[in-house]
Amino acid sequence: MSPAPQTVLRARLVCPATGRDAPGSLLIQAGRIASVSGPNEPAPEGATVIDKQGLDGQGAILAPGLIDLRASLGEPGHEHRETIETAAEAAAAGGITTLCALPDSTPALDDPALVGFILRRGESTGSLSILPYGAATRGCEGADLTEFGLLREAGAIAFTDGARAIASARTMRLALSYARAFGSFIVQHPEEPSLARNASATEGEMATRMGLPSSPAAAEAMMVARDIALARLTRGHVHFAHVSTAAALDLIRAAKQEGLGVTCDTAPPYFDLNETAIGDFRTYAKLSPPLRREEDRRAVVAALADGTIDAIASDHQPRDADDKRVPFAQAEPGGAGLATLLGITLARHHAGDLPLLRALELLTAAPAELLGLESGRLARGAPADLVLIDLDRAWKVEAGRLPGKAQNSPFDGRALEGRVLGTWKAGQRVFG
Repeated sequence: MSPAPQTVLRARLVCPATGRDAPGSLLIQAGRIASVSGPNEPAPEGATVIDKQGLDGQGAILAPGLIDLRASLGEPGHEHRETIETAAEAAAAGGITTLCALPDSTPALDDPALVGFILRRGESTGSLSILPYGAATRGCEGADLTEFGLLREAGAIAFTDGARAIASARTMRLALSYARAFGSFIVQHPEEPSLARNASATEGEMATRMGLPSSPAAAEAMMVARDIALARLTRGHVHFAHVSTAAALDLIRAAKQEGLGVTCDTAPPYFDLNETAIGDFRTYAKLSPPLRREEDRRAVVAALADGTIDAIASDHQPRDADDKRVPFAQAEPGGAGLATLLGITLARHHAGDLPLLRALELLTAAPAELLGLESGRLARGAPADLVLIDLDRAWKVEAGRLPGKAQNSPFDGRALEGRVLGTWKAGQRVFG
């Protein structure tokens, strides 16, 4: 039997998991990283060599493939918005090699067979591992809990009702207890539902001037406070999705200092945009939770830097023209985020808010640690899931020209620096 093909990548190796940031060589064999060495290490005979070190020895950055902690997929049930195939195309262009799919599809992922279906569909793309969340309640409707043990056995990585908050304190208490019993956690959409219902914007001067139904920013902190109390009571692990307010972050920071099982993520709109982005009734900027005031955006940036926020997720919510080309209050919330996840995160590095290692950690090593994955690092034996990045290459977000089917980007027209040159999944180049 002939030996497996070998590929050598030479670039500036950046690995937040090990703290490495230096020119080097990485050898890929049989879908895994066979070795990580210095920049002048001779390549094995017959190996394919890709050299992106540049004249200064730095050149392009080679990092672990991105791990997207939360994204909605149109399939099953809403293939007119997005399919797994088109989502995989957008993910590869954005450097994402692992994606965690929310269960609030149609039907919801509340049955082990559906969880297995999503896993297999991800494998069939050849470019993207899709890790499905299991629905915490039947149909993601917030009432009866699902069979956590069977869903976990089928491959569910954790449990959530997606874009719907688990409103009942009793149901959330039981969910945290059951998830703990199966070595898992609950992902909560942190908005007090009775305050947030039918809201299109954050309560305040902007919403009043535009005549939009609104919810107070405090609706987020109220749900966070309740679920922190339940995590303390159950000794369970609650993870808060797309945290967007200073008040909620203060509560999470204190809970972590107390040693409770509390983690959180945010998404690019909440550290790159504020509520002014909905001016002129821009429905592409209608999100859930809604965009916040500038002081909240700054608080999110500070929490990314100080470690309060554990990861950055794309929060990808595909919508089609019929969902968005309607009056603002009637438009569906959500924004496409796969192709822009890396670029918007790097914008905070270019602005001086985040060191490069921290920016990439939030997209790689941190979500890998949270989920217990072996990917997310440049180390011998790890999967060869990789992304090659030109930090300085400029580009512009243009809705209608993004990879994939979903084009409803809240960042339409945004100029960025930092472009994916290549993406590898299990050692195979799938983009670039």
